Amino acid sequence: MTTHHDNTSTTARTSDEKGPLGNRVHHVRAGELDGFAAISGSTVGSKKLWMGMVENPPLSSTDNHHHGASEAGIYVVSGHPVFVYHDGTQEVRVAAGPGDFFLVPPFVPHREENPDPDEPAVVVIARTTQEPIKVSVPELYQHQVADGAEQ
Repeated sequence: MTTHHDNTSTTARTSDEKGPLGNRVHHVRAGELDGFAAISGSTVGSKKLWMGMVENPPLSSTDNHHHGASEAGIYVVSGHPVFVYHDGTQEVRVAAGPGDFFLVPPFVPHREENPDPDEPAVVVIARTTQEPIKVSVPELYQHQVADGAEQ
């Protein structure tokens, strides 16, 4: 993983170098992701944020899951993913396209689908934890939030 001080620098500084990580701006260039992760505790030393890019292939679906106590913000880069959750009565399917944003609150079970037979769906995800959390669940259900509870 390489982080760069600015666009004019020809010397790359890696997150392995000695020195504090919290006193500079980190630049993760396209193509330098560590798997899906661009920004995390392990890539650039973030404390409260994880960001990454995910490409869902055509005709694919994730398992049913939630992200624990982490909020997830999602930006659709390309493709037409469908986000599915349960409203307490039935599954709700929300279709998206490039430029759309989503918020998935903590503990809300959901899944992502890409029904397109030809085009992958690419999304950028930001989570409010240092590393990604994914808890698989056997089925979708409505997450119950107690009155006045902060989550």
